[in-house]
Amino acid sequence: MIPGKQYTLDELLRTLWRGKWLVLVSFVLVTTATIVVAGWMRDRYRAEALIVTIGQGVSPEFVRATVTPRTQIRYRMPTISQQILSRSRLEPVIRDLNLYAQMRQIAPMEGVIDRMRKDIAIKVVEGSESFRISYEAAETPLLAVQVTERLARAAVEENVRDREVLARETSTFLQSQLEDARRRLVDQEKRLETYRLRYGPELPSQLPSNMQGIQNVQLQIQSLNDSLNRDRDRRMLVARQLADLQSEQFTTDLLPVGAGPSSATGTPPPDAAAAVRLETALAELRSLEVRLTPEHPDVIRATRLVEDLEKKAQEEAKPGTSARRNKPLTATEIAKRNRVKELQTEIESLDRQIAKKGADEVELRTTLQGYRARVEAVPTRESELASLTRDYETLQTQYRTLLTKKEDSKVAEELERQQVGEQFKIVDPPRLPEKPFWPNRPLIDLGGAAAGLALGIGLTLWLDYRDKSRKTAFDAGTVLGIPVLGMIPLMVTAADRRRAQWRQAAASLGLVVMAAACATAIWLTFRI
Repeated sequence: MIPGKQYTLDELLRTLWRGKWLVLVSFVLVTTATIVVAGWMRDRYRAEALIVTIGQGVSPEFVRATVTPRTQIRYRMPTISQQILSRSRLEPVIRDLNLYAQMRQIAPMEGVIDRMRKDIAIKVVEGSESFRISYEAAETPLLAVQVTERLARAAVEENVRDREVLARETSTFLQSQLEDARRRLVDQEKRLETYRLRYGPELPSQLPSNMQGIQNVQLQIQSLNDSLNRDRDRRMLVARQLADLQSEQFTTDLLPVGAGPSSATGTPPPDAAAAVRLETALAELRSLEVRLTPEHPDVIRATRLVEDLEKKAQEEAKPGTSARRNKPLTATEIAKRNRVKELQTEIESLDRQIAKKGADEVELRTTLQGYRARVEAVPTRESELASLTRDYETLQTQYRTLLTKKEDSKVAEELERQQVGEQFKIVDPPRLPEKPFWPNRPLIDLGGAAAGLALGIGLTLWLDYRDKSRKTAFDAGTVLGIPVLGMIPLMVTAADRRRAQWRQAAASLGLVVMAAACATAIWLTFRI
């Protein structure tokens, strides 16, 4: 470049005009090469199918599906893509349709599958629950349609199969959970039954009956005590009557003839018969045993007196000891003795009744203590029963919920088996491409022409930038820094003119040959 030289628009145009042949040659060569290369490119055909998500055929108000996508299709697309692009799906397609035959001879199947994955495109349609599957084939348009159709059917079948499997697995899982809940519920029921059988009378629900039982037992004890007091009073009265009769009989036996029993007292005299005194002592002992304990001093004294009188009565019972033993009894004496026996019998009966009622009282008090122990244990049993009942109600609720879900899952499983649930549907099947989508030869040719023109212009400007010769008066003035006063014209001889003509003819011939070669190359490219 000449120092100080500046490129203006006019200077650029003059420079390009001087290098017009270079620009033309570059443009023709690059354009021709682009046309030839684009012509030799293999046509690639693309077929695509549109798949949409169809909702459940039965209203969710009647049948609730167990396999419900929680996200939109664009979030599920990675999973769908992995299923479609899996080796188990692509390898049968490659073998059935004989894809990539040349590549399979030199490359492993894994590499062929990776190559096919690059030719497959799966895109979500924005604003809708649908997606497109497309495949690019370099062989024939029909092959692109066949592969795309296989992939679309695979997506639909995979979705149906996955939903069936998920529905079946959901039903199986709910069945296992239901069995586990049933087992735990039965165990809890057994524990609750065992607890109620063990502490049934002490449960809070039995508190009113226990309180009523306490009242009833207390009333029975009160009634029994009243009856027992009446029997004791009656026994004391009968014992007193018996003692009076025995004393009166003894007095009558000892009085002389003509004396009456009116002077007899209630207590036999000290010189009375031992048998009479024994009867009186026995009556007194029985009366003391009813009122006092066996360890009481009065009871001990009465017992000793009875033992002494029994010994004396045995001595008096020997022959010859009584003067009146064989004397016949009068009617009054017989009546008195019968009355004595009746009173003694009544006393024995009263003693048995008193003893029985005493035992009944002890039994009733034991029962009363049992009722009170039940009432006292109610707070503890209530707390324990609340814990058991709470766990039982929780398990029962869980079991009922699982049972409902299990029945719903059976219906949902049948829904998926009959393909009434949500599924994919091919609404736009792949069609035979009318023309290849690649290469776009007009666009490539236009790009090549633009590139050739840009290359020629660039080379021209670059050569001019590298050229340091001065061709015009302006260049000389710019370099020397002084004005140009005049110019000497170029002296052209006849030889110079002939050489110039030859160069121009050679250049023209070269351009013609180049144009013919380019045309021939283009013709051969499109002819083949």
